Amino acid sequence: MMKTRNSGKISTKLVPIFCISFFLLGMLFTNRPWAPSEPYDQLISTHLHNRQLQIVSEDSLTEKMEFPATRSSQELGSSSGTAEASTLVAQEEQPPRKKVFMVMGINTAFSSRRRRDSVRETWMPQGENLLKLEKEKGIVIRFMIGHSATSNSILDRAIDSEDAQHHDFLRLDHIEGYHELSAKTKTFFSTAVAKWDADFYIKVDDDVHVNLGQLAIILAQYRSKPRVYIGCMKSGPVLSQKNVKYHEPEYWKFGEEGNKYFRHATGQIYAISKDLATYISTNQLILHKYANEDVSLGSWFIGLDVEHVDEHSMCCGTPPDCELKARAGNICAASFDWSCSGICQSVEKIKYVHEQCSEGDSKVWSMVL
Repeated sequence: MMKTRNSGKISTKLVPIFCISFFLLGMLFTNRPWAPSEPYDQLISTHLHNRQLQIVSEDSLTEKMEFPATRSSQELGSSSGTAEASTLVAQEEQPPRKKVFMVMGINTAFSSRRRRDSVRETWMPQGENLLKLEKEKGIVIRFMIGHSATSNSILDRAIDSEDAQHHDFLRLDHIEGYHELSAKTKTFFSTAVAKWDADFYIKVDDDVHVNLGQLAIILAQYRSKPRVYIGCMKSGPVLSQKNVKYHEPEYWKFGEEGNKYFRHATGQIYAISKDLATYISTNQLILHKYANEDVSLGSWFIGLDVEHVDEHSMCCGTPPDCELKARAGNICAASFDWSCSGICQSVEKIKYVHEQCSEGDSKVWSMVL
C-alpha cells in the first residue's frame, strides 16, 4: 500500500514565496524608507523655525547695541535708577537753554553758610547785580549743592530758606558727601549744560577769591578752541598709604609705587569749554571716578584731543603775592593758600584778600568780551 503525505507539512516549494511575502509586508508596515515619519517632519520644521528666530533675534540685538556715549538722554534715563540717569531725565524737562558766556559753580557744603556769606560780601555780586551780570555780561554764578541722604531734612530746608533769600543756588540731583566730590562734579557739569548754553563752565571752591573780570578776559582768549581745559596744571604723587589725606585706593593703576599722576588742573578752580562739558554730560554713566575730584576730571580728558592750558593767574597766593602782582598790573584771576587748599581761615581772611587784591568793581562791568 502506498504511503500518503502528511497534510500538516508545507511544501518546500512554497517556503521562499511565504518568506518574500512576509518580508514585503514587514517593510510596508514598519520601515517605510520612502516616506519619513510625521514626528521627524515636525522635528525638522521646528528646528528650522527656531534657527530663523535666532537669526532674527541676533540681527535685532546687533542693531540695538550702541556705545553708551551715543545713546540719547531719554534712553539713559530709562535704565536702572541711578542718580546720574535721573539727572538726565530732569535735563529733558528743562526749558530751552539760555546762551551765556560762562557758568560758574561754587562748590559748597551744608555746613558752609559762613563761607557763602563771606563770598557774597566780597567778590560775588548780589541781588539785582547778580541778575544784571547774567543779562549784560553772560556770566552766571551759583552755589552748587546737592541734597542730604534724608529726604526733606533740616539741612535741605536750611538751604531752601537761604536760596529763597538770595536766589543764588543750583540744586543738584546728588547726595552730599566728602568722598562723593567726583560724582558731584559730573552732576554739576551735566546739570549746567542742560540749563545753560555757555562757552565755558567753571568750578571753584567757596574758600577761593576770584576776580571775575580778569577770569573772563583770560577765558575769552580761548573762545575759538573747541576742547580746552584751563587751570593750574600739576602732577602730584599717587599716595598708596592708607589713612593719609588724598589717599588713592586705585594707586596700582598708575604703575609702580611712588609714581606721579598725569597732568591735571588743581581742584580749587578750573574751567572747561562747552565741548568738554557736553562730553562729560553725555558720558557721565561710564566715566570712572577716582578718590580725588581733580584727578578724576583730568582722567576723563587724558585720551582726548584736549588742549591743557597752564594758567598761573588762576592760582596766585594770598597777600603779599596777589597784592604785589596787582600793584604791578598783573591782576590775579584767583587767589588761595596752597597750604590750606584754599584761603586759610577764609571766613575771617577773604575780606582782607579782597581789599588787597581785588580788580575793582568797575572792571567786570566795563569789559567787552
